[in-house]
Amino acid sequence: MAAARKRTLSDIEDVRDRKAKVIKDSGEKRHIAALILARGGSKGIPLKNIKVLAGVPLIGWVLRAAVDSKQFDSVWVSTDHDDIEKVAKTWGAQVHRRSPEVSKDSSSSLDTIQEFARLNPEVDVICHIQATSPCLHPFHLKEALEMITKQGFTSVFSVVRRHHFRWQEVKKGGSVATQPLNLDPCNRPRRQDWDGELCENGSFYIYTRATIERGLQGGKWAYYEMLPEYSVDIDVDIDWPVAEQRVLRFGYFGLDKPEVVRLLLCNVSGCLTDGRVLISVSGEEMVSVNTRDTMGIRMLQREGVEVILISSSEDLLTKALADNLSQRTGCEVRQLGKDIQGEVTAMMDDKDLDWKEVAYMGNDAPDVDCLNLAGLSAVPRDAPVVAINAAKYSCHSAAGLGAVREFSEHILLLKKKAKSQMEQDRIYRNTF
Repeated sequence: MAAARKRTLSDIEDVRDRKAKVIKDSGEKRHIAALILARGGSKGIPLKNIKVLAGVPLIGWVLRAAVDSKQFDSVWVSTDHDDIEKVAKTWGAQVHRRSPEVSKDSSSSLDTIQEFARLNPEVDVICHIQATSPCLHPFHLKEALEMITKQGFTSVFSVVRRHHFRWQEVKKGGSVATQPLNLDPCNRPRRQDWDGELCENGSFYIYTRATIERGLQGGKWAYYEMLPEYSVDIDVDIDWPVAEQRVLRFGYFGLDKPEVVRLLLCNVSGCLTDGRVLISVSGEEMVSVNTRDTMGIRMLQREGVEVILISSSEDLLTKALADNLSQRTGCEVRQLGKDIQGEVTAMMDDKDLDWKEVAYMGNDAPDVDCLNLAGLSAVPRDAPVVAINAAKYSCHSAAGLGAVREFSEHILLLKKKAKSQMEQDRIYRNTF
């Protein structure tokens, strides 16, 4: 009886696979969804999925790549945590609020993905992207998805090539000698003479609906090889500084080219200063400015980026204070009214600039619109959540304690990265 049932299930799976092939051959469009699993109860690093990595919430790196790839009919985050849900929506994702049954420590990825598929019957193909792979780029997703949509595979997963010699583990206290697993010790190959081995790097797994219903990998499967520099996986806290350096060099920073930034607008109170105004016995107002921040401003100016310091109607600077700040920083200081976005837009019109050419540093709710619109935007570490969620970069440093310098270095790093890519493209075009 059991054997008969097994054959019946196999027959059903074959029918589903053939149906998927008919849909592919007929040209009917399949609904392709990106799905990032982000449970709130990470044991290694608390709320790891929204911890800031190189100025961006960890999950933001893969969401940006998924959205900008333009390959998905929908982009989802599956979570059980309110804060993760807020960040996911900020970065353009829909939210699948997973049930308690698949939110346990013992719950598997398969349990959650199957629940998502069951609740979203319109989805035909799921691309499960790991939030812990911040060096993922849109072209990785596009090329891998084409293996499903154009080559007829039903399961595709990412791998990286490793050149590691592996040995059999011997338990502590054991007297058995270890044995080589993938080499002949008497004829150790040189790295250049050995192709290495393909290992899953955990960046993404793509499956058709029929495949998901019987497991995560199956049917006609294939691998998609990624270069080692893009294969970053964060599992423990010690990986964080290493991943941060890697993502600054190899991460995906968005569709807009950062080299076009020509203007930085920076709030005085709560960004350049810590927000406090000191008043002397004689009534004279004073603020504290960190020399690291003024040096950051001058670094931008040397690279041709204009810097304007702005002050809102809520924290009006005296003329004497504004003049002193202007003299010390070499920047124009402008007082803005309540309509910050309107006045910034007018300023941009006067300078013939688009939002993508503007970097904006704010620190509170009145800055949210400009933070969202600017090509690059940042907030200090101690900014309120409403501003952090709107910014594209969150500084490690607090206001008045190096946040402006940090954002300045970030802008210059992106400009350098973009110029390097342009030079590589030029060499490629001239060579080939």
